[in-house]
Amino acid sequence: MRGRLRDLTMNRDRTQNITVTVSADFRESFDRLKDKDLDIEIKVHREKRSRNANAYFHVLVNKIAQELNEADEAVKTRLVIDYGVVAKDEDGLTIGFKLPATVDVSKIYPYTRLFDRRTEGGKLFNCYLVLKHTSDMDTKEMARLIDGAIEEAKELGIETDTPETLARYREEWARYDRQHPTD
Repeated sequence: MRGRLRDLTMNRDRTQNITVTVSADFRESFDRLKDKDLDIEIKVHREKRSRNANAYFHVLVNKIAQELNEADEAVKTRLVIDYGVVAKDEDGLTIGFKLPATVDVSKIYPYTRLFDRRTEGGKLFNCYLVLKHTSDMDTKEMARLIDGAIEEAKELGIETDTPETLARYREEWARYDRQHPTD
C-alpha cells in the first residue's frame, strides 16, 4: 500500500505516534488490526519499471539473441542472472534454496545464481540465490539491467540506439529518481 508520513508525536512514556496517510481504503483492515501487535516496515516507495523500459530491454534481448544465434529467452535469463537483483523477502532477507546437484534448477525457476556447493550426508547439493523477475523490478533495478544489456550489445557491435535517445532515457530515469528519492 502506498502512503505518506504526516506527523510524529512523542508521548510521556517515550513511545511515539506516527500518522500515515494512505491512498487506499484501509477501514476494513484497520478494524481487523486495531489494538493488535503488528510488524511494521516503512520504506520509500519505488515505482515498478515502466512498460517502455521493459519494451526497450526486450528489443535489446532480441538483437543480442539474433547476433549470438540464441533463443531470446536464453539471453533474457542470462542477462537477468548477470545484471538483475537478488530477491528478498518481506523482512529483507535474501531468498535462496538448495537442491541436489542432479536436479536441473532451470526447470524450477529460471533466474537463479549458483553461489555454493555443499556435501551433506554424502550427497552433493547446489545452493542458489533467487533473482527477481523483470516484472518485479523497480525503475532503478531495471535501469541497471538495461545498462548491462546495452554494454553487451555494444560489445557485439549492435546498434543500441542513438546517444541522444539513451541520454534522454537516462535523464528521464534520473529525473524520476530525483523526484522519488530513496534511502
